[in-house]
Amino acid sequence: MERVSPDGSGAADRRFLMENLKRVEEAISRACADAGRPREEVTLLAVTKTVAPELINEAISLGLSEIGENRVQEFLGKRDQLHLEGVSVHLIGHLQTNKAAKIVGRVDMIQSIDSLRAAQAVAQASQRLGLTTDVLLEINIGGEEAKSGAAPEEAEELAYAVAALEGIRVRGMMTVPPVCDTERQVRAYFSRMKKLFIDIRDKKIDNTCMDVLSMGMSSDFREAILEGSTMVRVGTALFGRRAPQHP
Repeated sequence: MERVSPDGSGAADRRFLMENLKRVEEAISRACADAGRPREEVTLLAVTKTVAPELINEAISLGLSEIGENRVQEFLGKRDQLHLEGVSVHLIGHLQTNKAAKIVGRVDMIQSIDSLRAAQAVAQASQRLGLTTDVLLEINIGGEEAKSGAAPEEAEELAYAVAALEGIRVRGMMTVPPVCDTERQVRAYFSRMKKLFIDIRDKKIDNTCMDVLSMGMSSDFREAILEGSTMVRVGTALFGRRAPQHP
């Protein structure tokens, strides 16, 4: 049964996380086995949006070494309270270009590059700091108007354009498929995304290292793994359903 994430810290939080992490790890392992893939091929990214720093630190203490945040301001507001030694931080939410300078150098990867303009903002901020920032190209695989992401037919052109920028390195792609009624439907979207990923990876574009295909969340990471995902972004299944946020 889905539970609301604890608000405090301590033994109750740790037990809650241990139980959830065990279930998620078992589910990932089963999906990998069903797909004929080694467990090591799939990275678990813990989505920590709206999660309190104390609970994130408990998760880190249990061995979670990759976390993903959606909002720049939220992450920066709690960053100093997090025990991030040995932890990779990913920005997985939409990046406004005017916030690129605030987040570059403070995360290890930006998964939401959906336009050349966004990539240019990250590249410029990276150059000023003397850094190379790893990024993923966000693809709107379902062509949904309400979602960010480049259109699949624009992915190749975007990959070449982003790869030509200094201060940035394309590491792969990310997607969020439409909400589907059946496993067959969602797997079709993931399958299409994997084919697009392979097609662009095989072009061996300079300044790319296409080794990350980020797709699959709490409700559909099994299907994503079956279709070739190398990174699943899991929040609710680990931290529980978040209590409603009030302004």
